[in-house]
Amino acid sequence: MIPARSSFFLASLLAICLFAAFCPAEADQASFFGALDPVFPTGQLRLGAYAHDPMSPEKGSADINAELLLAKLNLFPGQVWDVLIPRAQLGGTFNFSGKTSFVYAGAAWTFDVYKNFFVEGSLGEALNNGDVGRNVPSDRNPVGCNWSFHETGSLGYRLNADWSVLATIEHYSNAGLCVRNRGVTNYGLRIGHSF
Repeated sequence: MIPARSSFFLASLLAICLFAAFCPAEADQASFFGALDPVFPTGQLRLGAYAHDPMSPEKGSADINAELLLAKLNLFPGQVWDVLIPRAQLGGTFNFSGKTSFVYAGAAWTFDVYKNFFVEGSLGEALNNGDVGRNVPSDRNPVGCNWSFHETGSLGYRLNADWSVLATIEHYSNAGLCVRNRGVTNYGLRIGHSF
């Protein structure tokens, strides 16, 4: 088994290498998508590494996260309602040590805060590969069921028009709708590239 610090470093390095290798080229922006979004006028591809639930039985390992954030639909051009329109997100968080991993889909809201800083929140659904039986091993979280709610909160900084970095907390749990509900909370850094 790889030590936690080494696996977190390896996950970060792998995320950066994959991101550099598969970074999308610039694309023409359709007028219907994102014309008024000051933070990300188009979509964004994100990659990063998380410390895997450091306050739980599953602590001591690392995850890699990949996410596609689509452009915001320009439904209310020039109106105050525009800030309420979310962007669709698809992604996954994958553990390197056989602990709980998941894929998710949801909606994200991004708000410019000050100069290049922004905040972002998301809400959606996830499917996980966690332990849901009665006899969960002591080093695994009793997640209750293989579906869950997925939420994230991020503080981001735009390095330039194309690149950004985000400090992110993500959580998923079943909100008490299954017999058990330990959930998983991950912390980490991601980089994003607009396309």
